[in-house]
Amino acid sequence: MAQEKVVLSAGHTDAVDVHYEGGQLVLKVHDDTVEPSITRDPQDVTFQVRPEAAVEVPDLPAYAFLGPAGSTIWMLPMTQEPNLLWPGWNTTTLRSGVFQGNKVRLSVVEVAGPGRVSVFMTDPVGQPLIKFRSDDGLPDVIDVPILTHAHANWVFSALGSYTLTFQADATLADGTPISTGPVPYHFVVGDLPDPDPEVELSVQGLRPGYTPGAVVTLTAVQNPVTDLDRYRWFSRCPGAAEFAEIPSEVSAAYSFTATAQLDDCQYLARLYRDGDVLVAESAPVTLNVEDAGAPAASQTIKVTVGAQGSLVVSVDPDDRTVNLPAAALSPGGDRWQSSGDLRPVTVTDTRPGNPGWNVAGQLGDFTAAQARVGGKYLGWTPTVLAQAQGQGIVAGPTVAPGFTAGNGLASSSVLGTAPAGDGRGTARLGAGLNLELPTDTAAGQYVATLTLTAI
Repeated sequence: MAQEKVVLSAGHTDAVDVHYEGGQLVLKVHDDTVEPSITRDPQDVTFQVRPEAAVEVPDLPAYAFLGPAGSTIWMLPMTQEPNLLWPGWNTTTLRSGVFQGNKVRLSVVEVAGPGRVSVFMTDPVGQPLIKFRSDDGLPDVIDVPILTHAHANWVFSALGSYTLTFQADATLADGTPISTGPVPYHFVVGDLPDPDPEVELSVQGLRPGYTPGAVVTLTAVQNPVTDLDRYRWFSRCPGAAEFAEIPSEVSAAYSFTATAQLDDCQYLARLYRDGDVLVAESAPVTLNVEDAGAPAASQTIKVTVGAQGSLVVSVDPDDRTVNLPAAALSPGGDRWQSSGDLRPVTVTDTRPGNPGWNVAGQLGDFTAAQARVGGKYLGWTPTVLAQAQGQGIVAGPTVAPGFTAGNGLASSSVLGTAPAGDGRGTARLGAGLNLELPTDTAAGQYVATLTLTAI
């Protein structure tokens, strides 16, 4: 049963509470700040180190690992103070004879935050006994006997938000190793952030003007910046009374191709929390497409317009975005994979002499905020969707993703060809798309532009 999320800021808690249940080693939080006490999931708990935990680093050589003497640190002490949190670790629920050596190994495997973190005890004469320290290499590991309940000094060198990732490991009596795996714990040093901050939202990145076929990238910017990341984008073109939501555009960046039909369209972004609770709305921005009366393409480029006929490659402006399914790991686990279909591409040839034509595509890099992945990781299998009577359109060759070799669609690749004498009329081309990305690709919603040319 799901529990509410809580902030623990004063009183006793076994922050790292080790359990063995159903053959599994588990990390929990035992909360003694309430009556009766309760066991919680670490993901439901924020541990607050209150501002009054601030102390100065003592001018003693043994404590130099905490920072320069006299500098400020924030410490939850080993002995209880009524107005501060008193966190510890606990193995008192573990039974004798279950684990080899009647012990578990407790590790800090990662620390993320604005400063250093140290956890140490003091011996009877006041000398530090360091248990965990983030600034000299992790993981740090200690052996904890069963039936142990211990407290220590938890020290943070800067205000802000931290994530301490703990892990418990043990070996069963029969020699089987077991582990909790990494478990994140969230700490806030200082005052808690405002859960409902006043946020202003603006749309940035719009240039004064775009030519048809140019890529437009709009970015929603928060002031001040928060952890909220649920966006929706809306547009309103001339003649429309209301702004309409743009499907599937839910990240801070929205990219699309400028077309004549989008001239004078307005765009705005909205920021939400908890699903549909509106937090902020930007002022609308207006797109200016220069030479908006000229023929336009959406994900394509229109080329070679002759005086007595033309060769035009185009895409329906209302059907110009390919939304690939979320990438999934390959069966071999060595790459992210996704597949889908190119939106239909229309090629119309009205030129005298019927010289034939060739349509090719080339993909730019995928981008998501600051992350960038090469276009070579996308490949395709072209198809002829439809052609006029008498045409002899031939689909281009399959291009494999460049995951292991080759440049994929980062190199110009043929989508379709009409031999001389067989190209006059209108044909529709498509392609099955195949994406293969490295497993270390940063998370995010990636956008790339495919440029189509016809000669």
